[in-house]
Amino acid sequence: MIRAAILSALLALATAQQFNECPERYGLQLYPHPTSCNEFYKCANGTLTYEVCENGLLFDGKGAVHNHCNYHWAVDCGERQADLTPLGNGICEYSFGIYSNGACETDYTLCTYGEPKYEPCTPGLAYDERIHGCNWPDLMEYCVPQDIVGFECPAYVDSKDPAARFLPHPRYPTQDCGRYIVCVEGNPRLVGCGDSTVFNPNTLTCEDPEYVPSCANYFKK
Repeated sequence: MIRAAILSALLALATAQQFNECPERYGLQLYPHPTSCNEFYKCANGTLTYEVCENGLLFDGKGAVHNHCNYHWAVDCGERQADLTPLGNGICEYSFGIYSNGACETDYTLCTYGEPKYEPCTPGLAYDERIHGCNWPDLMEYCVPQDIVGFECPAYVDSKDPAARFLPHPRYPTQDCGRYIVCVEGNPRLVGCGDSTVFNPNTLTCEDPEYVPSCANYFKK
């Protein structure tokens, strides 16, 4: 392990010596290490520095998680080698990472410098390990959408029902003025209006609050 670290440092020094001056004197430029996916070179207004990504992060030239590095699962290192030695600090396998709190949970753990912070998904979504983010529960194998959304879509929608106007994806109001339910193949999805609008239960559309008296003060809370 120590020998590998020394070799890596020597390679870094050799690469830095290839350009004693940054190729460009102004702005910010980033250059990958020739053999290590954990390391890179940064030129900031002509000043060259050797950088190392934090544990759990790798360099791909477009990372924005921390110091121009990205989560390791999002980086294609190509021929460069990656050191992904875990820290094993509780749920934080790596110093920087995103972790599930369990199957079909509505929150997740964001680790920064090994410190866990619990983050909630947007209401109606659940954490999906496959995409490392929150997703519609009906797209996940172990989720029951009705449990997450708190609504069960009717098996049949009568033609006289106002929701029938939006078939095959009927809409239904919720207790939250800013959200409504859309049924997709029989599964409920909680959708937000956005754009400073609220859901009108009479028209089943998102409108300006002034046209929905029951939600007129929704954004004034």
